[in-house]
Amino acid sequence: MIIDPKQQSKKDNYKLLIGSVLPRPIAFVTSLGPNGTLNAAPFSFFNVVGTQPPLLAFSCIRKPGGVMKDTARNILEHGEFVVHVVDGNNVAMVNDTSIDFPPEESEAEAVGFTPVPSEAVKVPGLKEAKIRMECRLYRHFVLGGTDEEPDCDHLIGEVVLFHIDDALCDGGRIDTVALDPVGRLAGTTYVRLGEMFSMPRLSYGEWREKTNGA
Repeated sequence: MIIDPKQQSKKDNYKLLIGSVLPRPIAFVTSLGPNGTLNAAPFSFFNVVGTQPPLLAFSCIRKPGGVMKDTARNILEHGEFVVHVVDGNNVAMVNDTSIDFPPEESEAEAVGFTPVPSEAVKVPGLKEAKIRMECRLYRHFVLGGTDEEPDCDHLIGEVVLFHIDDALCDGGRIDTVALDPVGRLAGTTYVRLGEMFSMPRLSYGEWREKTNGA
């Protein structure tokens, strides 16, 4: 089957993307609204994009009519946000923050998260996350759509401070099993850790030797 994305709707392309690019990590992002309300929202168009400095990026798909989502607007106004890792203990509450709460109400607090002060940014973090990363806005790009109705806001943040549960750290590495990360699949489906396996990365010489020069 060959599908031309230009010959189908945005919704249909979206379905193909989220059903093909998976599992996707989830950025659970807190930001400050215009009146100081703590906004929280999950985004699965998310990944690491740099290490020096450490950079995270996520995309906020705009609402109908090209209207910017609260998270993107808040970050552009204040230049700061906090990214939390979603895990098996907090995923139910994270999912509940996707409910369409009124702008003046904090989703995070409404569903049971506990705000805690950050150290390098003004945006609070959430106590229930085993990993959270304080970020400052590094770059913002408006992508896709038209000039009148852009498709999304792509936000890149520089991590200025890591908060990691002591139980997760071992020699500077994260214990993946203890973290119990949760990712997104298609639709409303999430995924936890399944079978894990390791494969060595061979040098070219090692690969030639292993394959007998084939």
